[in-house]
Amino acid sequence: MRKIDVHEIIDNARFTGFHWMVMCWCALLLIFDGYDLFIYGVVLPVLMKEWGLSPLEAGALGSYALFGMMFGALVFGSLADKIGRKKGIAICFVLFSGFTVLNGFTSNPTEFGICRFMAGLGIGGLMPNVVALMNEYAPKKLRSTLVAIMFSGYSLGGMLSAGVGIYMLPRFGWEAMFFAALLPLLLLPLVLYFLPESVGFLLRQGRVEQARAILKRVDPQRELHDDDRLELTEVKTQGAPVLELFREGRALQTLMIWVAFFCCLLMVYALSSWLPKLMANAGYSLGSSLSFLLALNFGGMFGAIAGGFLGDRFNLPRVVAGFFIVAAVSISLLGFKSPTPVLYLLIGIAGATTIGTQILLYATAAQFYGLAFRSTGLGWASGIGRNGAIVGPLLGGALLGINLPLQLNFMAFAIPGAVAAVAMCLVYHRQLQQAPLATAAEAQG
Repeated sequence: MRKIDVHEIIDNARFTGFHWMVMCWCALLLIFDGYDLFIYGVVLPVLMKEWGLSPLEAGALGSYALFGMMFGALVFGSLADKIGRKKGIAICFVLFSGFTVLNGFTSNPTEFGICRFMAGLGIGGLMPNVVALMNEYAPKKLRSTLVAIMFSGYSLGGMLSAGVGIYMLPRFGWEAMFFAALLPLLLLPLVLYFLPESVGFLLRQGRVEQARAILKRVDPQRELHDDDRLELTEVKTQGAPVLELFREGRALQTLMIWVAFFCCLLMVYALSSWLPKLMANAGYSLGSSLSFLLALNFGGMFGAIAGGFLGDRFNLPRVVAGFFIVAAVSISLLGFKSPTPVLYLLIGIAGATTIGTQILLYATAAQFYGLAFRSTGLGWASGIGRNGAIVGPLLGGALLGINLPLQLNFMAFAIPGAVAAVAMCLVYHRQLQQAPLATAAEAQG
């Protein structure tokens, strides 16, 4: 009987059609996820007019989904480690698509807010689970790149919601924007059929034959016999999975990853909410605010893919720290009068190093935590980060309320980037300290 290390098979596998399939399905899920999240910003002007909402009421109504995302990330990240990634993803998919469709039937802000909160649970829960699944099956040398490409579907979903809104809002009304979420819901049977279960979960459940069948698809050239013993070099969790995030010297890095998530999402949502308004106040005449947000999201896609490429060739936490430094500088420069091409370049760079870095943070956390509690680690990091998403728009509103100069507004948005850069430098430094210890332990083993 041979002992086969599952990680060794996955880490050293060549990129195959199986990897392509997992990446495409996860990216498609995130496109729908991004559409359902950003749809609120598209319909907001119509809702404010139809329901007579004040800006404060409209902002509060938008926060329901963000609160839902925070709880969803915390709950479904941990739950999926117990019931499997595939079931966790399916539950989240039904939640956010189903309640987004129901949003189209609401007739007042209370009903609308409840549906947005429930949809937010699914939106927040899906992200850590698809990242964990992609990270689990990606070959080691391509891991950061594949996760980044997959997660760019989230930005595509945001662009899709804006594009669909331009066409559908004037023709069919705001309700049709939500009814469109019925289409992805019809794809659920295909998702359940094609998306593989976590091989680590299958082995922990004793479903060895299913795990062996998936590993043969991961690396078709590898010969696996029926009497081979598949092994996972993982530490078994003791007690609550969340406590594993702080055991064996992981406490500092876990806390710093949480700080980075919080600061990054604060910048993303502060910019997404207030960039058009701030630039209009500065006297720029660049047409509709959609052009700003498109530049921001295009930058986010480019930053995620470029950062993933760099992360696979260099140290990912170090790359993320560098991105945060560039984010702080580029956001600060937005406060100064610039020619239009330079302004768009700065917005693109800001998007690359905020939205793009958010995606890289998921890849960083996925690589840091062990397979047995990876969804828990991602879920808690994402959940803590959602607090930053809630604070970002509120911070922008408060700054506009006290009429600060434009430069100070953008410098305030840039400060979290500097804090996050310090946090990721500490993660990298701790990683360097632990590397010799890990090498020594392997040599003794």
